[in-house]
Amino acid sequence: MAAPTGTQSPTRARITARSLRTDRWWVYPSFTALVLLAFVVYATYRAFVGEHYFIEPYLTPLYSPCVTTECVEGSAHLGTWVGDWWPLSPAVLILIIPLSLRLTCYYYRKAYYRSFWMSPPACAVAEPHRRYTGETRFPLILQNIHRYALYLALAYNVLLTYDAVMSFKSPEGEWGHMGLGSLILVVNAVLLGLYSLSCHSCRHIIGGRLRSFSKHPVRYRAWGMVSVLNGRHAQLAWASLVWVAFTDFYIWMVASGTWSDPRFF
Repeated sequence: MAAPTGTQSPTRARITARSLRTDRWWVYPSFTALVLLAFVVYATYRAFVGEHYFIEPYLTPLYSPCVTTECVEGSAHLGTWVGDWWPLSPAVLILIIPLSLRLTCYYYRKAYYRSFWMSPPACAVAEPHRRYTGETRFPLILQNIHRYALYLALAYNVLLTYDAVMSFKSPEGEWGHMGLGSLILVVNAVLLGLYSLSCHSCRHIIGGRLRSFSKHPVRYRAWGMVSVLNGRHAQLAWASLVWVAFTDFYIWMVASGTWSDPRFF
């Protein structure tokens, strides 16, 4: 049997206490777990309920783009090219893209590793696992798809921007109108775009593997701007996640007739 690693290693000092920290270190991982679990429960319900996700001209981001024959009339802006072979809700097919980005995101890895797996739950707090294998085994080795998930997410952001632009139509299809839902969709597209651009992989794609920044001034300038966003990656991750849920909830309420959508012009 292989010897334990990490804090259980025989070469480490024997400290019986789980941690010598005296602050409430457990608050952050507990709150993180609560928020993530709440979002998963909400998004799962909304993805499978299959109703109240579209009202002209608003389409919730959880169902965009809607590309199956199950889509309600008017919601399939890109057509129903998937056809009728997909047996589940249209949202399940689409949510694979943003889910793959967030699951493999470096920040979210830290968040859910600490909150759900306690690996470790906080700095200077011993984790309960006897061995540490990193991300070298299934399923964690799939975290390596992160860069490819980013490419798909960037394309997905373009579609959400398209939805935001389309929301400036009236229910009759006339341009030059704006409701509260239009502003909400614009903020949603901006936050998701900033979250994707602030990604560590995006920063490396733009400025990585360069031996001399002076020979690549355009990439250096772009790298500098993305680096500023990267410093706010955690905040953008949370803001975009919460706003997606709020955007969906708002459209749900309007589509179900519970709320009315204030029109500005």
